[in-house]
Amino acid sequence: MHRHFTVQTKGPGLYEITGSIAKWVAEAGPEEAVLTLFIRHSSASLLIQENADPEVQTDLLAYFQRLVPPTSDPSMRYLTHVYEGPDDMPGHIKASLLPTSLQIPVLSGRLSLGRWQGIYLFEHRSAPHSREVVALLR
Repeated sequence: MHRHFTVQTKGPGLYEITGSIAKWVAEAGPEEAVLTLFIRHSSASLLIQENADPEVQTDLLAYFQRLVPPTSDPSMRYLTHVYEGPDDMPGHIKASLLPTSLQIPVLSGRLSLGRWQGIYLFEHRSAPHSREVVALLR
């Protein structure tokens, strides 16, 4: 069983998608399964991360922006893929460092996430995007 989820982003940041995924899993009904999530883009990622303190998401965003700045930063002048703007190649680099797919056990019909864990789409581009996440239960 599968489903496509669309996530509207407003620019760089972590967008929690746990609720919509958990609701679909509960409605789908398998008692035991493995949920696979896959993002169909090369400049965004998927993460399982703490969802109790929003400072975690703020700090992750700040860290990755500092780790891989835009191509307008002098330290990134060696990059050649700049056709779609100064955030494009850095978005691809960040997506290559972070997961683009996740696997989560489903037990007793529920996601087996830890108490403070949530599922996030991590947008790496500056402009708003419509991102697609494919979910598969097996």
